[in-house]
Amino acid sequence: MTELQHTPLHAAHLALNARMVDFGGWDMPVNYGSQIDEHKAVRTDAGMFDVSHMRVVDFNGDAARNFFKLAIANNVDKLTTPGKALYSCLLNSKGGVIDDLIVYYFADDHFRVVVNAGTAEKDIAWFGQLNAEAEFGLTITPRRDLAIVAVQGPNAREKVWQVLPETRAATESIKPFNAVQFPSTPFGEVMLARTGYTGEDGFEIVVPAEHVEAFWNALKDAGVKPAGLGARDTLRLEAGMNLYGQDMDETVSPLDAGLAWTVDMKSSRDFIGRTALEADGQKSNFVGLILHKENGRAGGVLRAHQKVVTPAGEGEITSGTFSPSMQESIAFARVPASVNPGDIVQVVIRDKQLPASVVKLPFVRNGKVLASL
Repeated sequence: MTELQHTPLHAAHLALNARMVDFGGWDMPVNYGSQIDEHKAVRTDAGMFDVSHMRVVDFNGDAARNFFKLAIANNVDKLTTPGKALYSCLLNSKGGVIDDLIVYYFADDHFRVVVNAGTAEKDIAWFGQLNAEAEFGLTITPRRDLAIVAVQGPNAREKVWQVLPETRAATESIKPFNAVQFPSTPFGEVMLARTGYTGEDGFEIVVPAEHVEAFWNALKDAGVKPAGLGARDTLRLEAGMNLYGQDMDETVSPLDAGLAWTVDMKSSRDFIGRTALEADGQKSNFVGLILHKENGRAGGVLRAHQKVVTPAGEGEITSGTFSPSMQESIAFARVPASVNPGDIVQVVIRDKQLPASVVKLPFVRNGKVLASL
């Protein structure tokens, strides 16, 4: 049996009596007592997540921009201001999603990428192969010396500034999907990015692994509530944010995963996977579902792989949960292309067909419920 990997915050989680689970080969906290309380803290105040299982990778070299023009589906020419970030899919030649990631631009010869934990080794190998085959001459450096803490919620930034007051002036006015690097803080060199995976404001903060436990404890002392994978999943699902390996993978086109907005087809550049996307087009719609209630109660909980029955054919739920913010059973589903928000479909739960409304994503953003029956 393979031993689980630990993040640099593993001891801190155990000290907080977290319930730990195997998450893609990593021993990670699912909650610290109450998943619902952790979810609500992020929606109403501030919560923090250890996301150090994700991998920071630095790319250095004069051809870095041209490398990413070929490598990813979104267009790095949108990145002209140092610190600007871009969400994109990494595609294979068939147009399937190898990973979804964030690319940060700091200089023409310096880009930074954060990749998912479960795909990190595969991504890095793929980047290395592309770099070698096309002779870009880049230095690609996986930063195993760095950890990441996500602080999310309406009061998240204020509480981060309590712990890192020297970062306030430079980050107070930055817009979402921008980052600032600070060479010297009490916790070493840090990067604050106004990004996240919850539908709330906040920062994702890259910190030297050797200082991350002290940083975590300082945030806790400032009133930021530790939150685990359970709350992270309900938050991201409410916010309409895909999970790699569940809502898309190497067999799924981004066009069929609700990610067409991350694919730049307007420019003439020939990125990997473009030919396949143009040939195949979009075959399915990626939508939200809200399960109808009977006598004021939901007849079940929507879960991944449940069948969705529509007049145009069958679809499938990719992610589902009970929404703490909405008090409704909600899901993402891949359905026939003619199924649209406003339609009623049937979900097969325990051999029963139960009605659900098709809605536009997201369900919740910045504490506000946006979707309803």
